[in-house]
Amino acid sequence: MTMQKVGLALFWVAAFWAILWGVIVGISASSTMNTLTWDELNQTMWAPAGPGPLFLLWGVFGATLGALVAGIGLLLYSGAKGSTVWIFGIGIVLAFVIATVMSSIGYFPPLFGMGESLILLLFLGTLWLWAKERIALKGLSTAAADFRLAGYVSMLIAAWFI
Repeated sequence: MTMQKVGLALFWVAAFWAILWGVIVGISASSTMNTLTWDELNQTMWAPAGPGPLFLLWGVFGATLGALVAGIGLLLYSGAKGSTVWIFGIGIVLAFVIATVMSSIGYFPPLFGMGESLILLLFLGTLWLWAKERIALKGLSTAAADFRLAGYVSMLIAAWFI
């Protein structure tokens, strides 16, 4: 099996995983979270202040894992360098370790400050690379690049406020 086929299979499995967790949360947790008080919610499997087992599975291994693994699958499918795939893979493992540790220690302001700074630096670096690429584009590819910029800005806003 070629790396492209492995990457495509990995993408579809991860996409299905993320969608499945979205459906599970949408059906099961939404009604629970909308009808119970905070104290009652913390007595359920969906307890965010515990965290409850289903909340932990959804938050760490649900859509988040699906999205990250789908990204790795697309890197393999698109023929990215092996070093790029490894860097993203190591980054995913580190993100899971940090998420797991953070769920057990709660809110730690210096770590959130470092995270916000990292998000901002990565965003600015992405914009710099985007601008250098955008200059060389012609025709319809400029519209696609502009849509990518809109996506980058949307992701910054989402990451910043989550």
